[in-house]
Amino acid sequence: MEEKELETTETSVETTETAEVKEPKRSRKRKIETVPEQPQSEWKEQVIQVRRVTKVVKGGKKLSFRAIVVVGNQKGQVGIGCAKAAEVVVAIQKAVADGRKNLITVPIFKKTIPHIITGKSGAGAVVLKPASEGTGVIAGGAVRAVLEYAGIENILSKSLGSKSPLNAANATLEALKSLQPFNNVAKKRGISLKEMLN
Repeated sequence: MEEKELETTETSVETTETAEVKEPKRSRKRKIETVPEQPQSEWKEQVIQVRRVTKVVKGGKKLSFRAIVVVGNQKGQVGIGCAKAAEVVVAIQKAVADGRKNLITVPIFKKTIPHIITGKSGAGAVVLKPASEGTGVIAGGAVRAVLEYAGIENILSKSLGSKSPLNAANATLEALKSLQPFNNVAKKRGISLKEMLN
């Protein structure tokens, strides 16, 4: 009888020890689960258009999707990407990668552009005019997306010609490429910046 009692006590001791060992493992798992979130990227993307396009080949028609995406950091850098793929998600991913490859730097002067400019792409044309503080972005569709992601807060615009989002976006990008900051113009003329602005 005594031997049996000893065995039972030994087993009870073992069970308590195993229970004590398991408790810290649970707490460790909880610590691993609470991982701090990674900081968000400064680059932002906006899908302008997704269209289903067909290509006529020898065996019939090949269906695919074309995505147009604007990529920018709202600090003077913006780009447009256009890509095709058999699936919408893949087309958007390819367009984002294409947009990041074709980034341009926009000269921003007091939250607007330095001067009036006209950009053309295909049959589309866009006129951009600087605006005073508080005006906002007066634009629509693809033009608005490009200007906002470039970081311009006050501007007037008018889309002329083609209403295609791709042509309008490319025309806006061409206009922003052609902008010249006041410093460069003053150097070319051989005068100071104050003399040119006065």
